Amino acid sequence: MTIITILDLLGTFVFAISGSLVARNREFDIFGALVVAFATALGGGTIRDLLIGVAPVGWMLDAKYLVAVIAGVGVAAFFSTILLKLRKTLFLFDTIGIGIFTLIGIQKALAQGLSPGVALMMGIVSAVFGGVVRDILCNEVPLIFRKEIYATACLAGGTIYLVGIHLGVNNTVAMVACMLLIIGIRLISVMKKIALPKI
Repeated sequence: MTIITILDLLGTFVFAISGSLVARNREFDIFGALVVAFATALGGGTIRDLLIGVAPVGWMLDAKYLVAVIAGVGVAAFFSTILLKLRKTLFLFDTIGIGIFTLIGIQKALAQGLSPGVALMMGIVSAVFGGVVRDILCNEVPLIFRKEIYATACLAGGTIYLVGIHLGVNNTVAMVACMLLIIGIRLISVMKKIALPKI
């Protein structure tokens, strides 16, 4: 497996844990937790693939993604107390995950011949819409619409990536720049409690 695939699976695993913990807080049963975890981890990529006309969607072609989701639910079920003490670690993995999902979404869209602007939108969809679906299933206003700088970080990082490859920058360098910017914006915004202004 390539490093991007490994990180993608890691992001899927962490997002599944995130979804499971939300389901636990809502006192869902194990089936409900599986549904929420699946939606959180794979919902963004599924919506992206449907929008750009890729069929079957990515996770259907590789059973490792389903294994990652089930593993995430299992870890959340048996180690929830420990996980709640590791929120900072999970936050970092979650941030890395949205960076990876942003890149994958952009690259898949570009491979379909879509414009950079649309590719950027698909990168954001990949990164954040799993969380949107999770919050809707849990009857909550999606987090990205009311509190944290989330999609904005993906927008900034994705833009840097697209500008970089347009200028002929090495793809790996552009990917690293994208990841660092997303991680940096997320970390600074949370530590400094920076949020977008309310309408």
